[in-house]
Amino acid sequence: MAIPLPACAFRTQTGTSLPPVSLVVSQQEMTDKEPMEEQVKSKQRVADHGEVLTGKREVNAMLDLVKQETERIESRFLEPACGNGNFLAPILERKLAVVEKRYGKSQLDFERYAILAVSSIYGIDIQEDNVQHCRHRLFGIFDLIYLRLFKNRTNDNCRESVRFILDRNIIWGDALDLKTRNEPRVPIVFSEWSPLNGSMLKRRDFFLSFLLNKQHQYSLFNDENQEVNLNEPVKEYPPVHFLEIGVSANERE
Repeated sequence: MAIPLPACAFRTQTGTSLPPVSLVVSQQEMTDKEPMEEQVKSKQRVADHGEVLTGKREVNAMLDLVKQETERIESRFLEPACGNGNFLAPILERKLAVVEKRYGKSQLDFERYAILAVSSIYGIDIQEDNVQHCRHRLFGIFDLIYLRLFKNRTNDNCRESVRFILDRNIIWGDALDLKTRNEPRVPIVFSEWSPLNGSMLKRRDFFLSFLLNKQHQYSLFNDENQEVNLNEPVKEYPPVHFLEIGVSANERE
């Protein structure tokens, strides 16, 4: 999976730079709807994880540096210390504003491109509560616009597709060792979502380590004990209608 955005170093929980992917991002963040923006949840979280929250003004100033990319529906963003989404939330808001402007008069077109916008947002965080909050926050941004535009005509299958993609794209993990935090700890895998033939989405799963540094060549053995290269997807799935992603995935997994 390519993440074709301006090459800038990410900052991780401890301030260590990761290889270029897309956008300079911050430590974990808080919701930008608080009347008073606190920067520290607790001293212990700062000591353990370097968790410092970023204010809305700083977030928007940084995003404006790549404004064109934040308003391109299909451009992919990865935040390796996403917190509860202070960077990912406004990115999604900007993308969905474009979707609404272009496709807000057609429910099917809005659903198609809104799901594509959601599928372009990726995040990792070392704190499980932040991951849950971030997923919930991003879903809420989508659903608020969806309900405002289409009211009682909204489709629960569309919501399930968005929820499933967010579960796959916002990961409880550690961006330093590139592994999940839940046991057993395994290499982080992200899904690439590619539109096909208008209404179909193709999912391919890749190791995060490969996405960050394609110069590294690793190999492993698959279930048939055959050697495979990490340049290849970990797994590929047949194309699925964008409104059936959640339903089809729940049947398979």
